[in-house]
Amino acid sequence: MGKIEDFYNKFNEEKRLDTRHGQIEFRVTMKYVHDYLDRVMSERGFTDKSQLQLLDIGAATGRYSVPLCEEGYSVTAVELVKYNLGILKKKNSNVTAIQGNALKLKKLADETFDLTLLFGPMYHLMTAEEKMQALREAKRVTKKGGYILVAYIMNEYAFVIRAIQENMIHESIEKGLLTEDFHVIPNEDSVYDFVRIEDIDRFNSEVGLAREKIISPDGPANYIRPFVNKLDDEGFEYLVKYQLATAERMDIIGAAAHTVDILRKM
Repeated sequence: MGKIEDFYNKFNEEKRLDTRHGQIEFRVTMKYVHDYLDRVMSERGFTDKSQLQLLDIGAATGRYSVPLCEEGYSVTAVELVKYNLGILKKKNSNVTAIQGNALKLKKLADETFDLTLLFGPMYHLMTAEEKMQALREAKRVTKKGGYILVAYIMNEYAFVIRAIQENMIHESIEKGLLTEDFHVIPNEDSVYDFVRIEDIDRFNSEVGLAREKIISPDGPANYIRPFVNKLDDEGFEYLVKYQLATAERMDIIGAAAHTVDILRKM
């Protein structure tokens, strides 16, 4: 907990999502969030957005929860880091913002929410057991038939960035930070953990959640940041269009920086 607080006291997550590669991730993710909000509205027979209860676990500064609340949804945001929570509250939205831990949502009752976002915590929970506990808690507070959207950072992206782009392959091998099958092992100072599709599949199976679909919200954008930044506005919009068109392609998902796993509580 202390490491995460120290990290986010210095790292501006909202600014990251405002960069060009971050905008791609945000816009594609929001497209799928809206798809499933629309689905919930239809399935539940809701006639007003305020009837839909949305939970944002690990909400950071409210990059997702605030605009969704402004659209009319009833939004509760849970954030671990007081600094982030303070920024969220200063936005003066109608989001119900509380401090809490994804591993134990003790302030939230069972089967309260129609749609749950779990976007930040899986980046920082360092063991499979912790990740599954966060999934169990998200499942507990989500209504039957509801949806849970879960974001992860992918292993192959971490390998390429650390071992190749940062030229740390020899150091990583010497320090035992790579397995024989090239799974990246975080060092003791790391605040990020990395997964593969088979890891995610195992988590879902253990917790008993059914996948609707899995997508990549950013595809190659994180690998090619300098080139993305050089695009004119028209070219950038074309790249966003490309990512929207290819987000569900399985031949891209595992190699992207991020995935969003869309699950249903049966």
